[in-house]
Amino acid sequence: MKRRTTFRRAVLASLCACVLPLGALAQLSSPIAGSGTPAGTGAGVHSPNSPFAPLPQRADVLPWSVLTAVKTKVEKNRILPVFPSDIQALNQKSQRVQGFMMPLEPGEKQKHFLLSSVPLTCSFCTPGGPESMVEVKTKTPVKYSLEPVVVEGQFLVLGDDPYGLYYRITDAVAVK
Repeated sequence: MKRRTTFRRAVLASLCACVLPLGALAQLSSPIAGSGTPAGTGAGVHSPNSPFAPLPQRADVLPWSVLTAVKTKVEKNRILPVFPSDIQALNQKSQRVQGFMMPLEPGEKQKHFLLSSVPLTCSFCTPGGPESMVEVKTKTPVKYSLEPVVVEGQFLVLGDDPYGLYYRITDAVAVK
C-alpha cells in the first residue's frame, strides 16, 4: 500500500509540475505560435496529429470552457487561482465532467485519476494547465480507457491545493 501511495504522489507531482516558479513560467513560450499563453497554462491544445478525436459535444456535462475561465494571481511567490462567481457556485455540488483519463496508479481499473480536456501526447507532460484537469476519486474502480470518459460526483473548487490542482470530484461514478 505504501509503495502505491508513493507512486501515486510521484506521478501526481510530475503531472502537476506545470505550477512552476513565477520566473520560470514567464520564460516559457506557448506551444501555439502567437497565442501569448505560457506553456503549462490554458485549456491545452488538441493536436491535429493526435490519433484521438477531440471530446464530443455533450449538453449533460460541465463544459471545459467554464472550467478554463479561471484567472491567476501571484501571492508569496506562488500562483493561485482566482475563480469567477459562476465557477465558485459549482463548489460542493454534483457535476458531470467529460475528459481523457490520466491514470495515477498502474492497473486496468482506476479509483484515483485525472481527467484532462485534451488527450495526453506524452506520459510525463501535461496537455494544458491545472485549469484543464480535474482530479477524480471514485466510489468504485473505473476501467482505464483511451476514449473519453464521463464521471459524476461531488465537485470541489480548490483555492490552494498543495499539488496545484484547481478542481476535484469525489465519490464519483462512471456515466455512459
